[in-house]
Amino acid sequence: MIKNIALVAHDQKKPEIIEWAKTHADKLAGHNLFATGTTGRLIKENAPELNITPLKSGPLGGDQQLGAMIAEGQLDILFFFTDPMTPQPHDVDIKALLRLSTMYNCVVACNLATANFVVESPLFHQPQEHKTDFTNYANRQL
Repeated sequence: MIKNIALVAHDQKKPEIIEWAKTHADKLAGHNLFATGTTGRLIKENAPELNITPLKSGPLGGDQQLGAMIAEGQLDILFFFTDPMTPQPHDVDIKALLRLSTMYNCVVACNLATANFVVESPLFHQPQEHKTDFTNYANRQL
């Protein structure tokens, strides 16, 4: 089962996601990989065997590109290594991305421990269901 997977990391977490991607390159290699700007470039430089589709840098619209993929059911897993100790100028974009992931049933891993659980899970190789039904919300009466 080929999945669409995004790799994103805040600046202080980029070394961590690079090492993680190198460690799990064999599991990631058979999937469609996407990454925001610098994260994608750095992973490509350090793990050239991974074919990554680059997006814009997060603050320049890459987060919104991923959000659109999630809303369209085109992203199965978001590995987003966040830095909880550094203020992010585009924090609202990050919150929107995580909100969309929750709404559209996209798997999200925001730290190393969760990323390891996801990639080692037998479900990693199963189809991802993006079941959502917003009929009641869309048909609400104001």
